Amino acid sequence: GRGRERGAEGPLRCCGCGRFLGEPVTVPCGHTYCRRCLRRELRARCRRCRDWLLPAGGTSTAAAPLRTSVVLNRLAEKWFPGECERARAGTRLEELLSQGRFREALGAVNQALRADSSDLMLRIYRAESYVGLQEYKTAIEDLNFVISKMPNWPEVYFRKGKVLQDSGFVGDALQLFLQCLALDEDFLPAKLEVEKILCDVLSPENLGESLKESAWHSPHIRNKPFMLGSEVTASYCNLQLCPQQSLGGSDVLEPVSGGLNRAQSAHALNSTKDLAKEDGLKRVSSEPLLSGQGKGALLKRKLSFSEQDTVVCEDGRNKHKKQGESIKRDMTLAFGTIPGDLIDASDFECSLCMRLFFEPVTTPCGHTFCKGCLERCLDHAPQCPLCKESLKEYLASRKYSITELLEELIMKYLSDELFERKRIHAEETAEHSNLTKNVPMFVCTMAYPTVPCPLHVFEPRYRLMIRRSMETGTKQFGMCISDSQNGFADYGCMLQIRNVHFLPDGRSVVDTIGGKRFRVLRRGMKDGYCTADIEYLEDVKVADEEEIKKLRELHNFVYNQACSWFQNLRNKFRTQILQHFGPMPDREENIQAMPNGPAWCWWLLAVLPVDPRYQLSVLSMMSLKDRLIKIQHILTYFSRDQSK
Repeated sequence: GRGRERGAEGPLRCCGCGRFLGEPVTVPCGHTYCRRCLRRELRARCRRCRDWLLPAGGTSTAAAPLRTSVVLNRLAEKWFPGECERARAGTRLEELLSQGRFREALGAVNQALRADSSDLMLRIYRAESYVGLQEYKTAIEDLNFVISKMPNWPEVYFRKGKVLQDSGFVGDALQLFLQCLALDEDFLPAKLEVEKILCDVLSPENLGESLKESAWHSPHIRNKPFMLGSEVTASYCNLQLCPQQSLGGSDVLEPVSGGLNRAQSAHALNSTKDLAKEDGLKRVSSEPLLSGQGKGALLKRKLSFSEQDTVVCEDGRNKHKKQGESIKRDMTLAFGTIPGDLIDASDFECSLCMRLFFEPVTTPCGHTFCKGCLERCLDHAPQCPLCKESLKEYLASRKYSITELLEELIMKYLSDELFERKRIHAEETAEHSNLTKNVPMFVCTMAYPTVPCPLHVFEPRYRLMIRRSMETGTKQFGMCISDSQNGFADYGCMLQIRNVHFLPDGRSVVDTIGGKRFRVLRRGMKDGYCTADIEYLEDVKVADEEEIKKLRELHNFVYNQACSWFQNLRNKFRTQILQHFGPMPDREENIQAMPNGPAWCWWLLAVLPVDPRYQLSVLSMMSLKDRLIKIQHILTYFSRDQSK
């Protein structure tokens, strides 16, 4: 059968209205909405994660044009062409309504309803057409019918409240706006209307008169009759509040920000039993009963509608059931299941790596890629790899949120392929995390154990290398100086990443510190950057007591010589060294405790203005005695220059 409550449980449903995902738009947080929900600016924050829907803070769609998600839209067209056609028809009706062509829109809606009377969205459009023609009574009847079928749809309460507000019944409208916010506390238009009504009622010039004449002055809200066209009918507020009956779930309102309350229970408006009758609207009284407890006024709501009751599921969503029956959907959904022959893995392939999407992300222009593939493309140019639209702002935000709906579809329909894709990714990650085989090499400058080495990373190959080092969790890579014959030197030092600061254009400032020394065994290449198989170096320890005594004497002598040289430097040079490398490390008691020897030796070697080739020869030494002698020769040479 045709779906009446389309979208409630289908595989493609909007995060906002819960209906079919017509013209899907993926917002920056990774959740997907139908274009209608975003185009009408019904909300500023995501209903799931409460993040801003628009990059500019959720203030204007003009600053962030809505682009349809290409992959999800293609899936919707393939799986549910009928629903997509209805969504396009709805877009055309919205255009007529926005242009004020209400009579023409009404004719189009009636024609569509004759073909499919179960489409509730068409009744919403027809109600808006009637409002434009000032036929409020008929509009209310359509909205009541929608409420009876979808009692948890916040927008329909807002639409009905607007009709009553336009008719001059502000009290009833306010309650409907509040019920809309009870179902969806971030429904922006309802918030604005509540603010306007309360500001008007509570303004100093109107406060006295309003309190005297308004029905709100009574402890229980009473409704006054109101005129619809030429008829006098009874207005109603549609909420029947009673403390005697609960709904089998949490039906107590919890305080939320802004002074409003969020209903954990479902809310429904009483609808007319026979919409064809001409006796106007059914009158239902509304009497809020406040608790006498001093801990706060919490409302308990009993929602009555003709033949249905409401239950609250564990996940907080509301579903209705017929009395005496188990929970089930009202109608069979037209798009609840997908034929197996329509599910094709090629529909879920990344256009860059030609493999199944892994951590799919959707760009502001609507194209979807694997997260890793997109990052590699943005390393080279801040633009979409397919349409070449600028992604500078997207790159600057560095918020590559996973497209959750697409990931859910892959997990549900392509679980075997996803398992294989994850296995391949795990193997690649394990390969990148090996710290002896195919270790990434940054060919740039000299680095030393325990000495800070700040880096400005701008080349695409090194952006990728740094990102992989962070993702694998090793946070390490090798540093070598260049070599004209072999590409990079035979010896180097591992660097440990302490912090990465990304710049808006994709460059980064990486704070690293030296770790282990190594010798290169074999050279290689990986995705543009150098790699190497390495072995780590450690100082050969002296065991003989006499040798240890002589080594300590040499160590103390060279250390004092280094301190004297540093103190005799000009203040300008000394200040620059301290700012860049920090203070000279203290002398250590056990000079053979560390595998690389005393830290002050490496600090001194880093600050001495010596040719890198000479420094490299000292770095490669595995004898502390030989290293101290080399440093002594250098200090002796520079001390002569200082004396001159």
